[in-house]
Amino acid sequence: MFAQINSLGVTGLSGYPVTVETDISGGLPAFALVGLPDSAVKECSERVRSAVKNLHYPWPASHITVNLAPADVRKTGSLYDLPVFLGILTAQGQLPAPAPHQAFLGELGLDGALRPIPGVLPMSLAARKAGITELFLPAENAAEAAVAPGVTVYPARTAREVVEHLCGTEKLSPAQPDGYDADGGWLGPDFADVRGQAEARRALEVAAAGGHNVLMVGPPGTGKSMLAKRLPGILPPMSYEEALETTAIYSVAGLMRAGQGLLKARPFRSPHHSVSATAIAGGGTNARPGEVSLAHNGVLFLDELPEFSRDTLEVLRQPLEDGKITVSRVHASATYPCRFMLVAAMNPCKCGYHGCPGHECTCTPSAIERYRQRISGPLLDRIDLHVEVRPVEYDSLAAEAGGEPSTAILARVTAARAVQRERYAGLAIGCNAQLPSSLLRRYCRLAPAAEAMLRTAFERMGYSARAYDRILRVARTVADLNGSDIIGPAELMEALQYRSMDRKQ
Repeated sequence: MFAQINSLGVTGLSGYPVTVETDISGGLPAFALVGLPDSAVKECSERVRSAVKNLHYPWPASHITVNLAPADVRKTGSLYDLPVFLGILTAQGQLPAPAPHQAFLGELGLDGALRPIPGVLPMSLAARKAGITELFLPAENAAEAAVAPGVTVYPARTAREVVEHLCGTEKLSPAQPDGYDADGGWLGPDFADVRGQAEARRALEVAAAGGHNVLMVGPPGTGKSMLAKRLPGILPPMSYEEALETTAIYSVAGLMRAGQGLLKARPFRSPHHSVSATAIAGGGTNARPGEVSLAHNGVLFLDELPEFSRDTLEVLRQPLEDGKITVSRVHASATYPCRFMLVAAMNPCKCGYHGCPGHECTCTPSAIERYRQRISGPLLDRIDLHVEVRPVEYDSLAAEAGGEPSTAILARVTAARAVQRERYAGLAIGCNAQLPSSLLRRYCRLAPAAEAMLRTAFERMGYSARAYDRILRVARTVADLNGSDIIGPAELMEALQYRSMDRKQ
């Protein structure tokens, strides 16, 4: 007696079809599971056995062989419990064979209840390509899976509900996909709460308009963290494609809440400075995404930047340059997108008060130099804007009127991003920060006076080639905010002033 049930698997962010083959033959009662399963998959035999008996279906007193094809790809997780359960019933003749366009996913409880599983969205997106149009899975995963076009999702709470649907006795109702509204308003903290800090606010507006990385340097208590937490509020809402990609990453990482569909808010990740390099880049036995990937299409905020370990900081160099990261392990290798805005904050010295009026710095010049040298030159080169955040004056703190609200800043940022989308139409470039070096001369045209200014600054400051490119990209963003097609002296001067750490080094 033989049965074949369709299922799916996921590697990195890519889903692939899996066929669960079940054969029941004569011989001593035994259960053999093959097809390169990991420990969680191997344990499904006990979960399935208990579920079959507790749902009052017969368990065959024969030799059961289950093969997960393709056999040369490692299978992970508990998502194959439901297809194995259905395969055993089908091989016994207790259940009509499911159609080829139907696939099944889900972890079984010992009582037959279906429990949610991670990575549903990538598998649902891959189902249509594999010719699967009906997907049966736990109810908690239905909203996430229903996002995929062309696939009808049937949510179930127990394996018995799936059996009754296939037998035709009690049909399941398909899940209705939620519409995607890209105009959802930001409900987080507002820039109106920020007093003073006009220079820092302007720098974050430029960063948001062009997707640039930012480093804020200032004494403790000047509002660096407060400013960073308000940055997502002035970023344009995610497009449908961005939301789909971000949701897939969170689905694979197992961070989706039960019943949650597409993620609409841009991610804001803020790991502690004790985080390891593996947690930042991703890893583990099955090559899970790390913080750089979880911040994809959003913000990665690193507070107290010099306190992070050197290995952790150096891991950021390649993702910042390429916008993707490949995590390789013994059992798996996966490539995840990680195009994020890096926002970092640091004190000017170990005690925090170097150059701060009203406070005496207790650090020696050599101690200040060692503190700043914790951030390598190559990493600093990859940060577009270096912003000095100064202490807020009393009059600004005591003023009744707050600062400019996030909605007003967002309007300017959205207008600048619209100009960039029109300029780079058909080039797969989302913002100025993604502009490749080969196109800088074409899209970052300088006025003659600005050209002479940049030449003088380059020769005097000894900027690297990477810093030169980033200065042009930031100047292009400033020009977009100012409504100018040509980068003039004013736009270039503003871009140059955002390289303060280069001057100090």
